[in-house]
Amino acid sequence: MFSGIVEAIGIVEKCTPSDGNLDLWVKSPFTHELKIDQSVAHNGACLTVVEINNESYRVTAIAETLRKTNLGKLQPGSEVNLERCLKLNDRLDGHMVQGHVDTIAHCRTIQEANGSWEIHFDYPQETNMVTVAKGSICVNGVSLTVVDSEPGHFSVCIIPYTMEHTNFRNLRAGNMVNLEFDIIGKYVQRYMQFTHK
Repeated sequence: MFSGIVEAIGIVEKCTPSDGNLDLWVKSPFTHELKIDQSVAHNGACLTVVEINNESYRVTAIAETLRKTNLGKLQPGSEVNLERCLKLNDRLDGHMVQGHVDTIAHCRTIQEANGSWEIHFDYPQETNMVTVAKGSICVNGVSLTVVDSEPGHFSVCIIPYTMEHTNFRNLRAGNMVNLEFDIIGKYVQRYMQFTHK
């Protein structure tokens, strides 16, 4: 379980395909605190640490993860948003994030607006996922508040701190991001599907 508050930006050092999966070596400022079998969110996707070597660690993204996320697009030098799993006694500064990416989205536009940035995203409507204005959405592992909400489209506003301390600073129109929709909204949507049959 995560909160969508990015701890650090990791640098991908090596990407190695393996039987349909992808091994990623990532350098991070908190590698010395990691343990084998620990969960770390990478652009919002929960992956398990399987090897540690000095300042870098290795995780494996399986085929299902590669199909639903942007992790397969990573290359050496790519920046990834990192968050370690929650501790039970920590404050929850973002929202409840599982690290289970639902789908990808594409950045439509980025507009600077008096010290912040308004970013619009499009996602596949066939996922049947929904956003709500003022609700929560996790984009590339970052807990954000939805501004405008339409079927297959939403926007968020990014403050300067978030822009500086996440890989949003490299985001351009057309780029792919990972989305995890709000868990409460997903349960409500599923319930409504069953009760309206």
